Amino acid sequence: MIGDGLAAVPGRARAGLMLAVQAGLAAGMAWFVAHDVFERPMPFFAPIAAVIALASSVGQRLRRTAELVLGVAVGIGIGDLIILLIGAGPVQIGLVVFLAVLVATSVGGTPALIVQSASSAVLVATLTTTTEQPWTRFFDALVGGAVALAVMTVLLPINPLTVVKRAADPALRAFTAGLHEASLGLAEGDPDVIEAALARLRAAEGTFAAFTAAIDAARENVAFAPARWRARGALAQYVEGAPQITYALRNVRVMIRRAQTALNDRERVPEVLPASVRHLGDAVDLLREEWAEGADPVAARKRALQAVSESGRALQDGVGYSGGVVVAQIRTAVADLLRATGVEYAEATRQVRDALGWHGRSHGARKRPGRSRPS
Repeated sequence: MIGDGLAAVPGRARAGLMLAVQAGLAAGMAWFVAHDVFERPMPFFAPIAAVIALASSVGQRLRRTAELVLGVAVGIGIGDLIILLIGAGPVQIGLVVFLAVLVATSVGGTPALIVQSASSAVLVATLTTTTEQPWTRFFDALVGGAVALAVMTVLLPINPLTVVKRAADPALRAFTAGLHEASLGLAEGDPDVIEAALARLRAAEGTFAAFTAAIDAARENVAFAPARWRARGALAQYVEGAPQITYALRNVRVMIRRAQTALNDRERVPEVLPASVRHLGDAVDLLREEWAEGADPVAARKRALQAVSESGRALQDGVGYSGGVVVAQIRTAVADLLRATGVEYAEATRQVRDALGWHGRSHGARKRPGRSRPS
C-alpha cells in the first residue's frame, strides 16, 4: 500500500504542477500590483486572496471563482470595520462571523461564498491590527482576486482539454466496468453479480457529475482565455458527446435492472444477450480511447452496432418479457452512444435499424419482446 502511494506521487505532482505555477505567479503579481502600483505598505491580503481564489476554483466555473473572491473581500471588509469600531475579542469575533454569513446569504451566496466570507472575517479579527485605514485590506483582497482571475483566464489558463480528459476517463471506465460486470452476471445467471454492476454504476454518478462540471468549466475557459481557443475543436467531441453519454447511462441502468428481473424470474437468456451487453461496454471503452486521442470514434460506432446486432439475434432466439426490455434498452443506449460519437439523430436511428435487420420493415412486422420460444 505504501509502495503504491509513493509510486503515485510523481503523477500527482505533475497534475498539480500547473496549479502551483498559477498560484505562485498570482501571489507574486498580487503583491506587486498592491504594493508597487497602488503603494500599499503591507498588502498581505492581496496574495492570500489570489491563492484562495485559485486553489478553491480548480475545475469550477468562472462564476464560482468570482464568488470566492467576493466572499474573501466581504469577510475582510466586515472584519476590518467591526474591529475598528469596537475592538477585538471573543464577542467581536462572533459578531464578525455573524455579519459575514448574514451578508453572504442575503446576496444569495453559495456555500463556498459563505464559508470564505466567514473564514476571512475570522482571519482579520484574530491575526491583524487596526492601525490601517478602513477598507484597505478589503481593497487588497479585491486586487488579489482580480489578479487570480486574470492569471487563470488570460495569462496562464489551465489546458481545458487536459481537465476534461482527466474527468472523462474515470467516468467512462466505470461505465465500461459496469457493463462488463452486467454481461458476466447474465452469462452466469447470477442476479447478485447484476446487482453489483448496478451498484457500481450508481457509485459512478459522482464521476459523471465531475465530468459534466469539467465540460462546463472547459467551455468557459476556452471562451475567456485566448491562449486556449485552439482547443475548441478538440473539446467539441466531449462537449457535444457528454449529454448523450449521460442518456446512455440512464438507459443502461434500466437495462441492468431488467436483466436482474429476467434472472430472478428464470427467463430464458440466449448466449448472445450477454455478448451484446459486453460489446456495448467495449464500445464505451473504445469511445474513451478515441476521444482521448482526438480521433474519429469509428471503432466505437462499429462495436456499438455489433451490440445491437447481437441483441437482435437474442430476440430471434427467444426471450421473455424482461429480456425483451433488455434488448430494447440496448438499442436505445446504442443510439445514444452513436449520437455521442457525432452521428445525427435520424442517421443513428437508421443505423440501429439496419444493424437489427429492420430496414424497410414495418413496425408491425417486428417480433414482440414478450413472445418467447418455449424453453
